[in-house]
Amino acid sequence: MSSHVIITGAGLCGTLLALQLAHRGHKITLLEKRGDLRKEALSAGRSINLALSDRGLAALDLVGLKQKALDISIPMLGRMIHPKGGETTMLLPYSGRDGEYIQSISRPGLNALLLDAATDHPSIDIHFNHGVRIADVKAARVSGTIDNTTETFDYTGDVLIGTDGAGSEVRNGFSQISSAIRFNYSLQWLDHGYKELEIPSGPDGSWLIEKNALHIWPRQRFMVIALPNLDGSFTVTLFLAFDSHPGFNQLNTDKEILDFFNDQFPDLVALMPDLAEDFKYHPTGALGTVKCGPWNTERSLLMGDAAHAVVPFYGQGMNCSMEDVLKLDQCLDDVQENWPKAFDMYYVGRKKDADAIADLAVENYYEMRNHVDNPDFIAKRAIEMQLEKKYPDYASKYNLVTFCEQHSYSYAKEKGNRQDKWLLEYCNQRNTSQLSVEELDRIYQTLKEV
Repeated sequence: MSSHVIITGAGLCGTLLALQLAHRGHKITLLEKRGDLRKEALSAGRSINLALSDRGLAALDLVGLKQKALDISIPMLGRMIHPKGGETTMLLPYSGRDGEYIQSISRPGLNALLLDAATDHPSIDIHFNHGVRIADVKAARVSGTIDNTTETFDYTGDVLIGTDGAGSEVRNGFSQISSAIRFNYSLQWLDHGYKELEIPSGPDGSWLIEKNALHIWPRQRFMVIALPNLDGSFTVTLFLAFDSHPGFNQLNTDKEILDFFNDQFPDLVALMPDLAEDFKYHPTGALGTVKCGPWNTERSLLMGDAAHAVVPFYGQGMNCSMEDVLKLDQCLDDVQENWPKAFDMYYVGRKKDADAIADLAVENYYEMRNHVDNPDFIAKRAIEMQLEKKYPDYASKYNLVTFCEQHSYSYAKEKGNRQDKWLLEYCNQRNTSQLSVEELDRIYQTLKEV
């Protein structure tokens, strides 16, 4: 039976959800507080690239947009490491198997692709500049204002699904009835924030550094990463403490900014002619983890960042949010479109995985900035590459998270952390430069049991 579904938030999760539920035969009202990004200029410093991988691709395949997303992506085959001394960079592949890599994709580019498909669907009604102010999660009702004016809207549906991001107004509706459903909420900020910069394209739209890599400049307490864009530029992101030495609080003048980069990232300075100006005028963003629960009432549900915002260091925020759509779709199949049962099943099955990827994302931040150029870490990755080449059923923690969508995030965390601990201890105690076939097989058999 067709239902009227109200979805708040026309980002990646919300628009993908609207498409899939419309494909299932439901009538969708999709509300977005911002304007149509396809018609508006992007704010400077707010065009974060995303790392698209298997979980997100599987979700896009639900609505027939996987190939179109790949067409606007750039393969990143591994991490390219840039040590402080300017030594030759090292490429650390993401997998020992052919065809396992991640894709650099523009957030607004992917969002526009989804919005185009949603606009063309006769069962989806999109309303931009509709900012929700009140969400009644028991009655599946939302009201608010249009384009920040005195004009108002009021919609009631059969169900309400909040995909309106980390600052979700629908989640606030859950807070309003917190004692009735024992709703818990936490927001944990990192001490570090981020600022987006740019390496512009070279002559004729060429890439000035390796195109098919995620570049990392690890510096123990902070780092820079760079992801390629289709136009030959790179989106560069500095992750740095707000109040520290060094910290964003100390980088205000052109001299302070350039002295910091010349000291820590000298190879970047020559590639970024507008560095000081971009640094001063692009916003500094905060990074936080949202955990909450339960995510549902009989008629309402939280999904995506509204339910489980994560920091970006595993490249899984988007992939997790889009996988949410796939998981809810499976639940609806299992209970023959019974919304309350589907919501219950979805929350019980998904909550532990959302918490797991949130924890893994924080852990990976420390790995990326502190350990990717550590000899033991490099040796561990080398062994993992050999294992993945030789044994089809072996998967490292990164592989489990990124390329094994058949395994849950919680399984990937538990199994992967056990493997990591054993391998790092092994590399710390032995010379691993030349492993015999017999020794590699012993490692494989051991890791199967950890």
